[in-house]
Amino acid sequence: MNNTPNPQGKGLVPVLENLEKSRPLLSIPAKSIHQISSELFTSLFVLESRFAFKPVMGQCYYLYHKRKQYRLSLIAPEEWVNGELGGYIGKCLLHEDMTWTLELSEEATNNPEFQNDIVNRQLEFEQMLENADTVTSILPIFNEKLPYYQRIFASALAYSLNISIHKSGFEELSYHEARALLPEG
Repeated sequence: MNNTPNPQGKGLVPVLENLEKSRPLLSIPAKSIHQISSELFTSLFVLESRFAFKPVMGQCYYLYHKRKQYRLSLIAPEEWVNGELGGYIGKCLLHEDMTWTLELSEEATNNPEFQNDIVNRQLEFEQMLENADTVTSILPIFNEKLPYYQRIFASALAYSLNISIHKSGFEELSYHEARALLPEG
């Protein structure tokens, strides 16, 4: 048993210093509004899951679902005994620009309950996008509902996507206006 009351040292490092370390160091490219909205949706989905560790860029993580709750884990499904964390949703990866990708498992792809949850979340997300005054107003600058690491990484995600939005030239545009700039095809 660990007698250290704060084993991860969350109180020892100022939050702003931790935020600065979480921000991407590489050049962040301009992105289309479709790419930004897709990355934001996926990243927020991953960050809204439960985890109590500091994610590392480029490392694979595994998303599970049990009792209406998503959990991100360092442990692959084949390493768990009897599916302790629940149904395997997929493999997640944190990228250098602080966005997350999620590669769905076959189990999740064929699970109607999970698919319904995703469709409902996407509809809510799209409604939020449509109702936002500007594209930048949808970014998760600070979300007090999220636990520590999720909040830090959501803020770093907002920082990164804000740069992409600025480079794309639609920081003052609504989602609808930014979508109108997409080439027809």
